[in-house]
Amino acid sequence: MNRSDAIKSIAAQASQGELTFPTNLDAALKIQRTLDDPDCHIETAAKLVLTEPLLAARTVAIANSVAYNRSGDQITNVRTAVMRLGFRTMQSLAASLVVRQFSSKITDPALRAKAAKLWEHTAHVAALAHVIARRVTHLDPETAMFAAIVHEVGGFYLLSRAEQFPGLLDSDPDDWVDNGEADIGRAVLQKLAVPDAVMSAVESLWYGFLALPPETLGDTLLLANDLAPVASPLHQRAGATSKESASTIDYAVGEGTMQSILEESADEVKSLTSALLA
Repeated sequence: MNRSDAIKSIAAQASQGELTFPTNLDAALKIQRTLDDPDCHIETAAKLVLTEPLLAARTVAIANSVAYNRSGDQITNVRTAVMRLGFRTMQSLAASLVVRQFSSKITDPALRAKAAKLWEHTAHVAALAHVIARRVTHLDPETAMFAAIVHEVGGFYLLSRAEQFPGLLDSDPDDWVDNGEADIGRAVLQKLAVPDAVMSAVESLWYGFLALPPETLGDTLLLANDLAPVASPLHQRAGATSKESASTIDYAVGEGTMQSILEESADEVKSLTSALLA
């Protein structure tokens, strides 16, 4: 089966709600749903986080990152980390666990390498989106980070199905929206109950063009994606600015400039990226 036929087959299944998720995804989704509950208690959240070692380690790491630890006081336990981060950030971290679970059952070394590179790209975009939202577009940074974490979920889903569909990833990676991949990504996002505003922002990566200066959540994602030092191994956004030119774009932002903000936030971005990759 060639790539086009494979994509059409998966897209047809997705359009009917027939999505094949890893069995270990259930636990991650349970954590996400619990954190979404406004009545969830801090003790309940901490205990749930502790059931997933990867999430527990990442929670403590994020809480100790420059972005969330302005005082420099190091945290050594999950409960205190959850209190520092708050449930909004924890929802993003739970989403990161959900996204990474898609690649947990991949056995092919080449596909595993692609999945690892895709998560590295995602982590960079998430850290940049957090800073850009807070310092440039003045949007909720937690929403921006969440949108960035899920922006490649369709790609992770395709990687999780690639061993069942030989040839799925054989052709040019630049035609992401041409043969149904966007439909697959949209179906996965809907299955994961991603809010409409975040869905629209992610769709901007498939069809949109970056406005300068950036203003919307979609612009925030587009700019973070273009500035990320690690590109997606699956596709390039249509019309994307090259990394070299994106990194040299400068314009006034309040009393500073885009470049000055990126320079001032370099440690924050590095710390947050490292914590997400931990």
